[in-house]
Amino acid sequence: MPQTLGHSRFSAAIFDMDGLLVDSERVTLRAWMGAARARGIALAEADYLQVVGRASTDSDAMLSALLGGPQVFEQMLADVAVRLSDAGPEPLFPLKPGAAPLLHALRQAGVPCAVASSSRRDEIEHRLGRVGVLQHFHAWAGGNEVPRGKPDPALYQLAAERLGVEPAQCLAFEDSENGARAAQAAGIAVVIVPDLKHPAADVAERSHGVLKSLLQAHEHLPCWFAMAATVKN
Repeated sequence: MPQTLGHSRFSAAIFDMDGLLVDSERVTLRAWMGAARARGIALAEADYLQVVGRASTDSDAMLSALLGGPQVFEQMLADVAVRLSDAGPEPLFPLKPGAAPLLHALRQAGVPCAVASSSRRDEIEHRLGRVGVLQHFHAWAGGNEVPRGKPDPALYQLAAERLGVEPAQCLAFEDSENGARAAQAAGIAVVIVPDLKHPAADVAERSHGVLKSLLQAHEHLPCWFAMAATVKN
């Protein structure tokens, strides 16, 4: 993986949501593993990780095949929905470390931001509103709004279009390999912040850089963004 981050000047930022901005992938993984154990179903963590970063239609089809068919999948889906109820006073999926100050800094510097998430558009609004950062985004694009999900580039292309910025002028932030491949296929440079698993070597080598967390991103903003020179720590 790259040890240093590329120096370029971008005009906008596009963020994945699950596993990147909010700590949802780990919680969701535990819910699926727990639901599978409760029903005596063999579901390996490595198999589940194949669906991470994909649109719901793709991930649903893959999970259905892994679980033995649509009937079992629907039963499991209902079990998982109960386990992932977000009715408590605290958000089920909290912000990842560094997300809030990074978004604030970009907004302060006048860098427009968008979300390109495999989750549905209404889920983007709910989850980011729940943790108080939705106001930092000029646009968002959900997996239900494109014909093919990540690693297809359509979601990132839509997010860039809604920002009114050419893909080459955008910098994406992703945690998953599927998401990184989607950004790269759209012609968008990507910084990878791995969550549940590290990306393949070829994806990492073609990235703009790999970070351990979003906390490390702040120091690179003046190098990455044309309008970020005013950002202060």
